[in-house]
Amino acid sequence: MPKVVTREPMSVLERSFVPEIIRGLSTTIKHFFHAASGQNYHEKQHLWFLNKGNVTYNYPEDVRTYPKRYRGQHRLMLREDGNVRCVACMCCSTICPANCIHITAAESDDPSVEKYPASFVIDELRCIFCGFCVEACPCDAIRMDTGLHVQPFLDRNNAYYGRDLLMELGELSVAIQGGDKS
Repeated sequence: MPKVVTREPMSVLERSFVPEIIRGLSTTIKHFFHAASGQNYHEKQHLWFLNKGNVTYNYPEDVRTYPKRYRGQHRLMLREDGNVRCVACMCCSTICPANCIHITAAESDDPSVEKYPASFVIDELRCIFCGFCVEACPCDAIRMDTGLHVQPFLDRNNAYYGRDLLMELGELSVAIQGGDKS
C-alpha cells in the first residue's frame, strides 16, 4: 500500500520562484566581486578566470613558451644515409592506446637493415599525445620533441601524417643504431 505524503500548498511568491532566483543571483554576484577584487572567497573554489593579472596570449602572434617536457608534434629520425631509422618493429603501433599509428613493413635492399616502413601513418586527430610510442621505440626512430603543436585541420585527410612528412620534421639522430656492441 503506497504511503500518501501531504505537502503544504505553496504561496504565489513561492510558486513564482522569484526568491530562489534572487538568492542564486546574489550568490553569483558575491563570487564575482570577491574574485574580481583578487580575494580568495573560498580557497579551493577560487575563480581563476576573473583574477587580476590574467595573461591572455594573442596566438599566433604571441607564442607562449612550452615546458621542456612538452610532447609536441611527432617526427621520424634519420640515419646517416638519410633513410628513416624505423625498422618497422611495430612496437609503437602495438603500444599505442589510441591505435593511431599504422605501419606497413617492407624488406630492405640494404643487408644491414632487415625491414623498413613502406608506409608509416599517424592519425593526429586520434592521437592522445601520451608518448608511449616514443618510449616503446627500441631504435630512437620516433620522437615528440619538436616543441610544436598540431595545427587545426579543415579536412580530415590532412590529419594523416605520412612517412615523408614525418621525416621532413625529423633530423639526423646521434643515437647508436642497434645499441652498444662492445
